[in-house]
Amino acid sequence: MLTHFTNQQIANMEKRARTALINSLSGFKSLNLIGTVDKGGQTNLAVFNSVIHLGADPALMGFISRPDSVERHTLENIKETGCYTINHVNADIFEKAHQTSARYKKEQSEFDATGLNAQYKNEFLAPYVQESNIKIGLYLKDIIPIEINNTQLIVGEIVELYFPNEIWDADQGIFDIEKAGTVAGSGLDGYHSTQLIKRMKYAKP
Repeated sequence: MLTHFTNQQIANMEKRARTALINSLSGFKSLNLIGTVDKGGQTNLAVFNSVIHLGADPALMGFISRPDSVERHTLENIKETGCYTINHVNADIFEKAHQTSARYKKEQSEFDATGLNAQYKNEFLAPYVQESNIKIGLYLKDIIPIEINNTQLIVGEIVELYFPNEIWDADQGIFDIEKAGTVAGSGLDGYHSTQLIKRMKYAKP
C-alpha cells in the first residue's frame, strides 16, 4: 500500500515533521564539517549535509546556507576571511560532528565544545578537522541568493586537498571513500556506513 501526500497536506504538517520529511526526500547526502575562523581568531565548526560538486575546471564546490533568522557564524566568518575548509565526517567522529549542529554562542568554539581538534596547514587561514581523513581548503568565489526561501548557495574554489595515500586510485582519479571511513547522512539525524555495489564504465550511446 502506498501513502500519498499532496502539497497541501505537506504544508499543513507540524513544522518539525514537515522539515524532517522534506529533508529525507533527496536520499543519502554527503556529511561534512565546515571549519572557519574570524579575523580575531575565533574558530567555528558546523556540520552540513548540503555540500555539492559544482565543477572540475575550475574545481568548485558549493553548500547551502540557511536564512539569517539566527546568527550564521559559518557564513559570517567566510565573508570576513574569504576562506573555509570542508572535512569529511567519518565513523569515528560522527557523534561529535552531530553535536556541532547545536546553537553555540559565537565565542564558544565547536572544536572545544565537541573535543574535535583544529588543525592548521600550509599557512591556510581556516582550520581543518584533525580527525577527518579527507580535508579540503577553499576560497570563497560567489554567494548566490535563492530568493524563494531566502537561502544562499556558497560557492568555493578548491585550493588545497589532504588525504591518506592509500585511498587514492591515481589511474582512475578517484577516492575509495569507504576506506577513508566517510559516512553518509539521511534526514536530519541519520548516519550511515556505505557499501559499493559496482563501479560502472563511462556510458556511451
